[in-house]
Formats: sequence, structure tokens, C-alpha cells
Amino acid sequence: MTIRIGLLGASKISRGAVLEPASSIGGVEVTRVAARDPDRAREFAQTHGIPAVEADYRALVNSDAVDLVYNALPPAGHAEWSIAALRAGKHVLCEKPFALNAAEARLMVEAAGERHLIEAFHYRFHPAFLQLLEIIGAGEIGAVQRVEGRLAGRIYFAPGELRYEPAQGGGALMDLGCYVVHWLRTVTGQEPRVVSASSRLHATGVDVETEALLEFPGGIPATLYCSMDETRPEGLDAEVSVTGERGSVRMVNPLLPHVGHNIVVNLDGDTREFDVDGRTTYWHQLEHVIALLSGNAPEVLDGADAIANMQVIDDIRKRAEISVPV
Repeated sequence: MTIRIGLLGASKISRGAVLEPASSIGGVEVTRVAARDPDRAREFAQTHGIPAVEADYRALVNSDAVDLVYNALPPAGHAEWSIAALRAGKHVLCEKPFALNAAEARLMVEAAGERHLIEAFHYRFHPAFLQLLEIIGAGEIGAVQRVEGRLAGRIYFAPGELRYEPAQGGGALMDLGCYVVHWLRTVTGQEPRVVSASSRLHATGVDVETEALLEFPGGIPATLYCSMDETRPEGLDAEVSVTGERGSVRMVNPLLPHVGHNIVVNLDGDTREFDVDGRTTYWHQLEHVIALLSGNAPEVLDGADAIANMQVIDDIRKRAEISVPV
């Protein structure tokens, strides 16, 4: 069986997230694309060898040539078009952040029914992150006592830059912090409460920097930091660390381990540092999605997880007094 993918949006992320891995994974084919600008969609299809272009988003989600819709639209378009695709009987791989808020996320999950609806947290499937989870889950560092996560990168402001537009779901917390929230929830396997949060806002109203203190069950503290400040140093600052009773483990660049990462384990006074081979995070994600839809893999990122992640983001925004789009 071949899983046929339709792309919502002729976006740059579609190239790395779907088109490139699909070229080397069996049982998958990108069959359709649609964009706001039909000419752009046609050019995109010609460049990437996509057989056909649909006239608009509605036509794509209803196409008989599509089994799985990849929703790479801005966050403001995630709920509307994911729900439309699900109601048309399609599975959906939806880019992060999942929705504008937790209320939208719940509507999306309700619409899914028996269809698969997956938030595209690609990092979750890379062997390096799986190794991190194995170290923690095996109790190697002892019971978890503290977790920390940070993700920062320079994103320049420009007219039309979606990450600076509140109505489109922009802001550092939504674009970058959604990953950090997910890292912290994933390494603990639990849901936190937000103790405090603060943000620095751009003139457009989005946050360019947010930090928060969370608490997981058992009184486990967690810190979150994210920034897209265009004046910050060049380069990506991405890290998650877990401190346990016996030691600690830290992963540098859990976001894109395929471009370089390391895992550092400190245990009983000894330190070991290593990396883990793997393909791109997107390749591993698409491989998992195709296996899932073919009935050969368990569901790792389900609707409940997506709702929970958006709820933490909502709670941080409330504490930091960041306006939540409705």
C-alpha cells in the first residue's frame, strides 16, 4: 500500500519535512499540492516533481488522490484546514504549534475520530532523543529531581513575517517554546502546572522572549526559556537537561540532532559524552507516520498529547500576560 500525501501550502518546510524523506522511504508518494497563489503551487509542483496541483485548499483536502494531508500553513490555519481534512476522511500531519490555543486543539481532536492526527514534533523520533529517553526511563540517573529546557534563535522582523503577527499565532513561545514545553513533558512523562512566567514583547504584540517556572507532580521544578530576539547572538541555542538523584543527563540540540548534537551523562562523579547516528529528524518522523498509517507502528504523538501541550502554552501566556489569539 502506498500512502499518498497532499501538501497544504507550497512552503519551504515541506521540502525538508516531507519531500526529501519521501524520496527515500518506501510506501509513500507526494501526489498533490495547493497554495494561496496557484502560480506558486504550479511552480512548486514542477520544481519538486509533484504530479498535480489542486485549485485551492478545499480541493486538496477533498482530493481522492490524497490519503494524508500535511498541514504546513501558519498556525492560524491549522484548526480550520486540519478539521476540513479530517472530515473529508484524511489523516493529518499538522505542523507545530498544533493550534492557536487549547480550545482549537480540542476541536481538532474531536474531528479526528478514527483518523490519525499527528503534531509534527519531528525530534521525537530521532534515535538520539530515543536514547535520552532510554537513559532516563531506565533509572540510570535515579529519580528525576529537576528538568530544564531552552531554545533560542535569531528571527528577524520584517513586514509579513508570520512569527511577528499575533493573529497568525506568532511569537517565541508558540514558534520555539512549543518544543521546550514538549521536551519537558516528554522527558518527565507527566503534566506540569505553571508557577510563574514573564515575557518581553515586540511592538507587534508577540513575545520575543519568554521564561517560565513549571512544577511537575511530586514537586519537580522545571525551567523553560525561549527567544527569537533578532539582536541575540547568531546560532541556535537548544538544550534539555534532567537532574536525578544519582546524576544528570544533558542533550545539546535535541531539536535538530542530525546537524550536530551531543549527550552528556554525569553519574557518580564520572562523565561520558557521545552522539547517536541517525538520519534527519524529518526522515525518522515520516518513516514513523507511514508505519503508523500502515498499521505497523504504535501511536506516539496522539491528540491528548497535542491538547496537553497547547494547554501548558495557554497557561504560560496567561501568566506572562501574552494575548492569546481566538
